[in-house]
Amino acid sequence: MSLFGNRKQAVPQAETLGDDAIVVSKLRKTFGDFVAVDSIDLTVKRGEIFGFLGPNGSGKTTTIRMLCGVIEPSGGTATVMGYDICKDPEKVRCNIGYMSQKFSLFQDLTVDENLRFYSGLYGLTAEKYAERRAYILKMADLEGRETELTKNLSVGWKQRLALGCATLHEPKLIFLDEPTSGVDPTARRQFWELLYDLANDGVALFVTTHYMDEATHCNRLAFIYRGDIIAAGTPQEVKAGLAKDTILRLDVDDGEGALAALQGNSAVAEAYMQGASLQVNIGHLSADEADLPAVLGSAGFLVHGVERVEPTLEDAFVHLVTEQGGRA
Repeated sequence: MSLFGNRKQAVPQAETLGDDAIVVSKLRKTFGDFVAVDSIDLTVKRGEIFGFLGPNGSGKTTTIRMLCGVIEPSGGTATVMGYDICKDPEKVRCNIGYMSQKFSLFQDLTVDENLRFYSGLYGLTAEKYAERRAYILKMADLEGRETELTKNLSVGWKQRLALGCATLHEPKLIFLDEPTSGVDPTARRQFWELLYDLANDGVALFVTTHYMDEATHCNRLAFIYRGDIIAAGTPQEVKAGLAKDTILRLDVDDGEGALAALQGNSAVAEAYMQGASLQVNIGHLSADEADLPAVLGSAGFLVHGVERVEPTLEDAFVHLVTEQGGRA
């Protein structure tokens, strides 16, 4: 069952998306001889949920820091909400919201004190602050907790308060860098429902995530690996590259041991653990031709079941990284 139930249909459809919120052309960032981001191109529409995926160290956060006007690129161009990130970084920062994976609000301040602090940073009038405060407290389900110390809130409430502070000034573009890391499934679902509401109000959302079930609910995705974008498109388009491959899910008594045993097997294109199961791509072979139960059985492993499954985004990601000569 999907983490998000039936809310998938709440994501804005492509035909309802507006003009470009982000336009990136040949954007590049180097640190000495190290190339962190290598001449990438991408666009994000207003009202779009755009997923930016990749392993740690792939260039995700560096890209976000450039797009937020925090660091200058080494080459290329980018506009954010119509402003050049090199010529108008201050205007970029005034027109965006940002929420990081690490909870960055003040733990020893109350909910209200955090909201007032960010209101001052954004220069809201008293009248506008009162309006936005009421909205955020209701949105974040924090009514009645205004005087509670932030450190005493659950992780889910902290997360929603952080989103509220990031949207206090009503930006039309929000960067969310691993916003649900360490959050339980229920709180993640509730948080994404808030993101759907923002997108349906025309706000563009640029989201990095490690959770592939979240990524499937983005309008479009880009996979970045070693500084390069190696795939982009809708979730369906990204998975289409595996449409002709046979993906098997194996229930094995020792999944990690079985995974090691399959290394170098000519029938196996990619293999990795997905939860407690072993996920194996055998390319254009059939399950009978590969006969993995026999292969593993001869190596001393007991296979309890084999099921052919539809390719997932995780399968696509592993496949793309393998094609680049790396490991996910």
